[in-house]
Amino acid sequence: MRYGHGLVVGKFYPPHAGHHALIAAAARDCDRVTVVVAPSSRESVPLALRLSWLREAHATTPHVRFAGTHDDHPVDYADPAAWDLHCAVFAAAAGTDRVDAVFSSEAYGDELARRFGATHVCVDLDRAALPVSGTAVRADPVAHWDHLAPGVRAWLTRRVIVVGAESTGTTTTARALARHYRLRGGVWSRTRWVPEFGRELTERKLAGLRRARPGATVDEVVWNRADFVTVAAEQNATEDAAARGGSPVLFGDTDALATTVWEERYLGSTSPAVRAAVRRPDLYLLTDDERVPFVDDGLRDGEAIRSWMTGRFREELAAADVPWVMLTGGYGQRLRTAVAACDALLARGWSWAEPITPRAGSSI
Repeated sequence: MRYGHGLVVGKFYPPHAGHHALIAAAARDCDRVTVVVAPSSRESVPLALRLSWLREAHATTPHVRFAGTHDDHPVDYADPAAWDLHCAVFAAAAGTDRVDAVFSSEAYGDELARRFGATHVCVDLDRAALPVSGTAVRADPVAHWDHLAPGVRAWLTRRVIVVGAESTGTTTTARALARHYRLRGGVWSRTRWVPEFGRELTERKLAGLRRARPGATVDEVVWNRADFVTVAAEQNATEDAAARGGSPVLFGDTDALATTVWEERYLGSTSPAVRAAVRRPDLYLLTDDERVPFVDDGLRDGEAIRSWMTGRFREELAAADVPWVMLTGGYGQRLRTAVAACDALLARGWSWAEPITPRAGSSI
């Protein structure tokens, strides 16, 4: 049957494949659909973020509208007064258009539809094909990784950033960590690492100089404030893109915090624009400059500044509200230390504020 206006209501904490299948079913059967996203205000995922994820996932169905509102009323399916409170919130978000059908896959859909004077369309989701729920995702995101859209995965991804002075193994470490976790198989086989964009920009600048003056060296490359803003923005954007299609952990070879140190090195200070791009990853790994021979590949500043750079990274990380681990010793020892730190991070899991749950004894 075809309906004029369909309604879907939920918390979407977080949105998952079951939610998307429900919305898609409503979109197929209705001329227009309103999806009311109604979490409690105490939950961990911001309402605006849930709305952006859902709009992205259903961008090809413009007749589906998403409306967000907070609903902090107690849940008691046996209490008509509680139903009145919730339905008033839903109705205000849904707008004044008559609701012809309420789409749900839950038992409460009958009463919700009755209160809107609408038909209840119970969508029989294939639980074998979609063994997922918001509760299950919150309990174990990794187990349900493939049931989450790219935006949700990017938000959940644990980001580990390797920083350090030149020729201390940041690239080697980030690449090796990604390879280590890919070998676990499953969703981990998609583990990625993000190269340093600043090095790419250095190569471009030097190539431009050499086209005009063959034989030019990296010492002749000129940096300005705009360059460092570009480096920080590009590094962040590349990291975000990689997180959307990767595994539950992502490794980065430097980030915007490292860019602030390099800006200070070349221009004497850090600009507010670059500092504003600094984010808080889940873990930093700092590569020590001791016991690592300096290799001049034609793009590096020089061995003399390595100790200063290591010291500046120590100071920045000590002042930041973020966990960090120093990697010392030979390559094998550094990698073992890094893997242990990452394993401990992943073992802590994800923290979610509890949603409002039905009162004890409440039933449909």
